[in-house]
This record gives sequence, C-alpha cells and structure tokens, in this order.
Amino acid sequence: MTTEAAIVALLAVTAGSLLKSISGLGLPLVTIPAVSYVADIETAVAVTAVPNLALNGALAWMERSSWPETRDLPVLGGAGFVGAVVGTIVLVSVPEEPLIAVLVLIVVVYAVTFFTNPEFRLEPRRARRFAPVVGTAAGAMQGAVGISGPIVASWIHSYRLPRDAYIFSVTALFAIAGLAQIPTLLVSGRISGLWTVSAIACLPALGTIPIGGRLRRTFSSVGFDRFVVVTLTVSVVGLGIRTFT
Repeated sequence: MTTEAAIVALLAVTAGSLLKSISGLGLPLVTIPAVSYVADIETAVAVTAVPNLALNGALAWMERSSWPETRDLPVLGGAGFVGAVVGTIVLVSVPEEPLIAVLVLIVVVYAVTFFTNPEFRLEPRRARRFAPVVGTAAGAMQGAVGISGPIVASWIHSYRLPRDAYIFSVTALFAIAGLAQIPTLLVSGRISGLWTVSAIACLPALGTIPIGGRLRRTFSSVGFDRFVVVTLTVSVVGLGIRTFT
C-alpha cells in the first residue's frame, strides 16, 4: 500500500468513524469508496475490516444494556455470519456493480417509504419471517464488497427501536459479520501487508466514540430517525456514483 493510499485510508476511517459513532453506520460507506480511488477495491475492503470490527465491538459493548429492547438479533447474526463467509469467498469472482445497484435500490425504496409514511414500522411477525433472508443477504454483501450497512440499518430502523437499542443492534450485527470476514481475509491472504495501516486506523476510529455519542444525544427521536435515513441515502448515492462513473 502506498503512502498516499495509507493517508487517504486514515483520513477516511476517521471521518467514517465519527459518522458511525453518531448513527451506527458509515465507516465502510465512507472508507471503501475513498480508498478505492487510490487502491483497488480488495485493498479498500481489507484495510477497513479491522478498524470497523474494533469500532462496532466497542459501540455494541457500550450500549449492551439495551439488549432487552432489541428484536431478532440471534437469527440476523447467525444468518449474517454464514452469509459473510460465502460473500468473502466469492469476492474476486463476482462483479461489484450489480451488487451495488441492488444496494442503492433497497435504500432508495426504504427512504421514499420513510419520508412518505413517517409512521411506517415492520410488524414483529413479518420481521421474524424474513430475518434469516435479510441476515444472509447482509452478510453476503459484507463479505463481497465490504458493505452491509445499508441493508442492516434499513431493516433494523424499520423496527423503530429506541435509539440506544438501534445502535446496539446494528453495531452488534456488523461486529458478527466482521468476525466472519476477517478470518476469511486472513486465509485468502488479502489482508497481508496491511496490518500496520489497519492497526493504526483503529486509534482514530475508537477516538471518535465519545464525540459521536455526545452529538447523537443532541438529536430528538424524530431528528435521529431522519439523520439515519438521510445518512443511508447520501452514502449509497455516493457509492453508486463512485461505482458507475
């Protein structure tokens, strides 16, 4: 990895981590497109994996008291783990463009649904029925292109959980997907030579937690919901522009 790419990675990780500390998502959505401008997509995915896992684990641990207010996490986590292993194995053989197109479509549809029907929420029975499918799809996206945030965040957001329960849910699920992704990256050798940059990137990532937590608590419940959905939409639109142009 060149010095230029390493600097871009560290700056992108810092920016993405601050966004994630506020909304529960944003690190891969910021870092992977940024790094892919100065390195290949596989390098971008690999260098993001370690700080992303560290930040997700730390945020989930801090909000662990919200566990009783969550829904479907064991099913989503188990399916996500399996999907992440499968997605990582096929990383080099599946074109990213169709996957990104599906990702953008999912989030845009959800954003339109949210803003046209602000009271929309997913019924528990229907959520339980589709949770295994969503978990597998999210894990596969995490393994294939390093980004599962839009699927996970849209799905969990549709439950309309309390704010801290939402943060715990998404970061715990991202951490589970990361635990499946990193060993596979190790075995495949795709993270070789990137350990130094990845380890250093953990420092600014974890350093954003207290700042992001304070900023998160300045939002009202309605404001936080809107911030999450706008973050999702802007992120995937930017990802789509980067991918297709």
